Amino acid sequence: MKIKYKTSKWLITCLILFMAFSCENDFLDRQPLASVSSTTFMSSKAEVETGLIGVYSRLQLNFLGYVRPYLDCISDNAWLGNTAWLHRRVNEILTQPLTPSMTGTINQLYEEPYKLINSCNFFIENTSADKAEDVTVEEMEIYKAEARFLRALAYFDLVQLWGDVVLYKSTPETIDGWFLPRSPKEEVYAFIEEDLNYAISKLPNTLYSGHAVKGSAQGLLGRVLLTQEKWSEAAAVLNDVITSGPFSLSNDYAAIFREDGQMNPSVSCEIMFSTMYLGADDPQWVKNQMGLNLEVGAWGFVQPHMDLIDSYQMIDGLPASESELFDNTDSLTRYQNRDPRLDLTVLLPAETWIDGQGEPISRANIQNVNDGGVLMEKYIELSKAPFTKAGFADNDQDIVWLRYADVLLMYAEAKNEASGPDASVYNAINQVRARPGINMPPVDQTRYNSKDLLRQYIRDERRVELALEGHRLFDLKRWRIAHIKLPTMGLPNGTPYLFPERNYTWPIAQREMETNSALVQTQGYE
Repeated sequence: MKIKYKTSKWLITCLILFMAFSCENDFLDRQPLASVSSTTFMSSKAEVETGLIGVYSRLQLNFLGYVRPYLDCISDNAWLGNTAWLHRRVNEILTQPLTPSMTGTINQLYEEPYKLINSCNFFIENTSADKAEDVTVEEMEIYKAEARFLRALAYFDLVQLWGDVVLYKSTPETIDGWFLPRSPKEEVYAFIEEDLNYAISKLPNTLYSGHAVKGSAQGLLGRVLLTQEKWSEAAAVLNDVITSGPFSLSNDYAAIFREDGQMNPSVSCEIMFSTMYLGADDPQWVKNQMGLNLEVGAWGFVQPHMDLIDSYQMIDGLPASESELFDNTDSLTRYQNRDPRLDLTVLLPAETWIDGQGEPISRANIQNVNDGGVLMEKYIELSKAPFTKAGFADNDQDIVWLRYADVLLMYAEAKNEASGPDASVYNAINQVRARPGINMPPVDQTRYNSKDLLRQYIRDERRVELALEGHRLFDLKRWRIAHIKLPTMGLPNGTPYLFPERNYTWPIAQREMETNSALVQTQGYE
């Protein structure tokens, strides 16, 4: 059963205080009001749990929520195929030099995690909650462990994009306390690990159903360690999820990203953490009456690159360039006999979507998609088509942050980097490939028999398995290949991609620099 992020008028009133009159243009609007900490908010178990739901609701904002798949548009997987007014300046991040004055997406990716962080701090530090009636010490430890997991999640986004960032380990007691210098990324990573290790020690080792659990924290810690190239540590943490956790692969790949699947135990067993929505009561974007179904399914916002399409193997397990099954006699046959995940991830040129009434959806009614084009299909609820603004509230697919297939592939990568190929590495990859309905051949161990050869195979498998879920930019950055791969590509209109090495860390927004004199600009953007 889904957790509801919006529950009552009382909750909304509390959140106005708890999250400080959210407004995207003011630095202090990201901070809880200092006076709130002295109130009696969260003096009962019901109020504590409602307050925690308020913290979780921060995940629904922008790139922490349903917009997260759009991060693949800042990679070699896809591009933003519609007007620039929504999710502004996504394409510009790769087509224009980054500057401190660039607005839109970069600002959202910086500001929203801090809103979540400061809400987490407020919850963790609230003294009324510690004294709340009918809440045991053990229960309070679990609640705070959830908040510390969420804080780690937010800081991980920030440190991957900006490196050194301002670190608020607690809520400052004065206004001046908000204006801190950037902490070294090593200190930020250490704080993230501290939060996650605490969460691992307190959270239940159960399946995920809306609240972070032990496996959520272990999986995120594995990713954090992997990003720092702490191979052996990452492999150990991820192996514990595999051997001691309750998670397993879904029996239906496509259903992981649809509402009906996310409510089905045989599918949801793979989901380890997500941003949750609940249909008409709590849709993806109330303010502008939008969401993935409308933005992608009707307006064609996420357009996959052919470079992604061509990365899918043929069903014999060989790349197209080597397979006898590959037929390139016309523009449609090249998509035949491919890894089934291709058809489950994108709308193919020869494919016709069917709406909820059993009627075909004309490509002419999907903006920016021509007969030879492809479109993101993952997450699209075709049963609710045709998509219109009047039906925006039907957008309630949860956005998956972490799933068991990712854990298996992260384990394979970490173990291979730590000690080279072994049976456990091949087994982890093969489990993902052998999922029911996918049934791709196992890794050819005679061909991929060295660390270097298997490294590339694992990277290719990650790209295919996790396509259009928001991971690709971070993978390209941590593998340190973004500056090599991205400049070989561009938008379909011929605009080339730019990714100088300075782009591995982004500039701090000019308005942040002007507000906080303690900040030093990222090297290369001074």
